[in-house]
Amino acid sequence: MTLALRALDTRDAGFEGELQRVLHWSAETDAAIEGRVAQIIADVRARGDAALLELTAHLDGLQAASMAALEIGPDELRAALARITPAQRTALEAAAARVREYHQRQFEACCRSWSWRDADGTLLGQKVTPLARVGIYVPGGKAAYPSSVLMNAIPAQVAGVPEIVMVVPTPGGQRNALVLAAAAIAGATRVFTIGGAQAVAALAYGTASVPRVDKITGPGNAFVASAKRRVFGQVGIDMIAGPSEILVLADGSTPPDWVAMDLFSQAEHDELAQSILLSPDAAYIGQVRAAIERLLPTLPREAVIRASLEGRGALIETRSMEEACAIANRIAPEHLEVSSTAPHRWEPLLQHAGAIFLGAFTSESLGDYCAGPNHVLPTAGSARFSSPLGVYDFVKRTSLIEVSETGAHKLGPIAAELAYGEGLQAHARAAELRLKR
Repeated sequence: MTLALRALDTRDAGFEGELQRVLHWSAETDAAIEGRVAQIIADVRARGDAALLELTAHLDGLQAASMAALEIGPDELRAALARITPAQRTALEAAAARVREYHQRQFEACCRSWSWRDADGTLLGQKVTPLARVGIYVPGGKAAYPSSVLMNAIPAQVAGVPEIVMVVPTPGGQRNALVLAAAAIAGATRVFTIGGAQAVAALAYGTASVPRVDKITGPGNAFVASAKRRVFGQVGIDMIAGPSEILVLADGSTPPDWVAMDLFSQAEHDELAQSILLSPDAAYIGQVRAAIERLLPTLPREAVIRASLEGRGALIETRSMEEACAIANRIAPEHLEVSSTAPHRWEPLLQHAGAIFLGAFTSESLGDYCAGPNHVLPTAGSARFSSPLGVYDFVKRTSLIEVSETGAHKLGPIAAELAYGEGLQAHARAAELRLKR
């Protein structure tokens, strides 16, 4: 069956409209989801553990007599680590080591406290402290994601967060050994087999069994996204993530099969994922299309990939690589591959992306699992203003101010003048009182 994949050209008069149709995705969930999520959150707030037990039985088909049956203790995590194959354990540990090293370097660069004293002896600075307790959401419905455990728990651990509470749905009670092994390696302190909006509500408000956290991170379905949006302010959240995205900039030098498979790598996530190729080489785009047609039937998730590519995918011919870079900045994709013999020529032109993968050998899938940088990335154009999940998401910054007597005499008149201008006399007088000694 021929794939109905859009072919666009920036020279065409209707290109802008076609591009907007390709990119369109609404972060808003439908009214039925919003209403159900509101009910679930209210139920968990009102009835706590009892609501969690009922919702887990109803939505995940997992019957439990008590919350104790839904918590996985450290012994079971260690047992899972011992039970997986040697190859799986080696891969998990190697990936964890690279993720940990990257985030340790990130911590050194951005998360240290600092202070200085000015000429008047006044101390100014910033105190950086870890959050006390965080919740990480690990998806577990359609597939198992041990990589998500590593990417959420390790930066929290590097930041110094003492309690990392992990929630993961286990439909039908099926506990994935790789996910549990990853939790053991990454340092999760408590693990509950609950998911969906009810898990988000439990983390945000706390129950008799599930501790209330300060921040919730990790991806999920539309119910999870809606719940995170609703509890924000009660707790911090990382982001509202949309469907996965990949944008490939190609100069025609990379084997077409490689690029085709990279496009598939995001399309296979779900039917709403987006895969786009930008290239100034029309013949090369034709070669990639031929590779897509030939390779697609060989993949187990062919139906999902086909729906994704036909629904939101595109092969776009540009006038030049410079124009391709400009379009990439407008799209601000989650994953941006620069599949070129000279990737560092184009990288300075790229301003908006969750992660940039430089060169033909840097497949996006390496970033998903083991390159080191975090794979929790902004989607739906939000890379214009937000960043990947990192150590900085698990710390908070507090300003430090210690004004000397000399400093008070210097700063007091300035503060008083501005306070009187704002009509705040107590502010002004509080500064002026320090001038009378």
